[in-house]
Amino acid sequence: MKDFDEWNERKKKIHETNFEDFVHTREVWWCSLGVNIGYEQDGKHEQFERPVLVIKKFSRDSVLIVPITSKAKHENIYHIVFPHIDKEYSAIISQVRLVSTKRLLRKLYIMNSEVFERIRTATKSML
Repeated sequence: MKDFDEWNERKKKIHETNFEDFVHTREVWWCSLGVNIGYEQDGKHEQFERPVLVIKKFSRDSVLIVPITSKAKHENIYHIVFPHIDKEYSAIISQVRLVSTKRLLRKLYIMNSEVFERIRTATKSML
């Protein structure tokens, strides 16, 4: 069962924070995505987090992201499979969305430019 009440409490705390870091396109961050409805990608663990790829930075306060999953789905056109440190992951382009930078927790790495371009192009084509 999804814990919407716990997520709502966490979301209130996130809202009160200030994002003090810098974020750039191509970066992969842990992001508090929360508890969502239906098949929308949920976050995990105590901070309801999931890795996301920053597709575009609009301002210091908002970025366009694509959630990442460790479940590589080769047969799904909305999952762009890519390698990272000897493992395959999927960028879930069908779940692209705008988020506040307040949701960003910590930077993981900067994505390879060729992989990033493949994901960005697929995202644009889908739209």
